[in-house]
Parts: sequence; C-alpha cells; structure tokens
Amino acid sequence: MAVIRIKGDDLVVVIKGLDKLWAFKGSLTVPLANVRGVTADPGVTADPKGIRAPGSHVPGVIIAGTFRQDGERVFWDVKDPSKAVVVELTDEKYTRLILQVDDPRATVALVENALPGRR
Repeated sequence: MAVIRIKGDDLVVVIKGLDKLWAFKGSLTVPLANVRGVTADPGVTADPKGIRAPGSHVPGVIIAGTFRQDGERVFWDVKDPSKAVVVELTDEKYTRLILQVDDPRATVALVENALPGRR
C-alpha cells in the first residue's frame, strides 16, 4: 500500500510494509507541476501490465514495481483493486503511478486541490 502526501510543491509517495520489497522502491517524489491528474480507478488492474522491469506480479495477489509497455514506464503498487488510484504524469521517469491507498476519494481530492492553478 502507498501513502500519498503533499510536501511543498511535491507529491510524495511512500510505499509501506513489505510492498517496498515487492516494488523494489520505498518512495517516489514528483513535482506537482508534472502531475496531469489523478483518478480513482478500480478497473485499472484488468489492463495489461507490460514487462516487469523490475517488479512483482502474482495475479490476484499483488502488482508492484516498474512495468514497461508501449515505450512507457508505469509504477504499480496494488493488492486491492477497489482502492486503486491512477496518477498521470508528464516529463517524468514514469507516465503513470498506479497505487493502492486507504481512501481513494480523499487521495484524489488531496492531489487535485494541490495541483497548480487549483490552490
């Protein structure tokens, strides 16, 4: 699971628990200026994942780490699809962050309210 925080002009993602091991990453920091949007999307886990590079994928259990597909990098950390949010990025290493959070609606509101032009 991930915790998303706003720290100054950055979106900070902290990967919790053993997910750090499966995802091969403990945190990510992205300037809010590079966040295009965020949505709650429980159906996203049905989408093709691509090639793990590095990552873990046990169907029905966990999707975590970096996946490459169609020339794009996507970071995943999801066990429970009903709690998935998708953060769309521009000019970053990843084009999307697909993360499981405690409260998808609150997370979407937090990020949307912090985006430049909405503060």
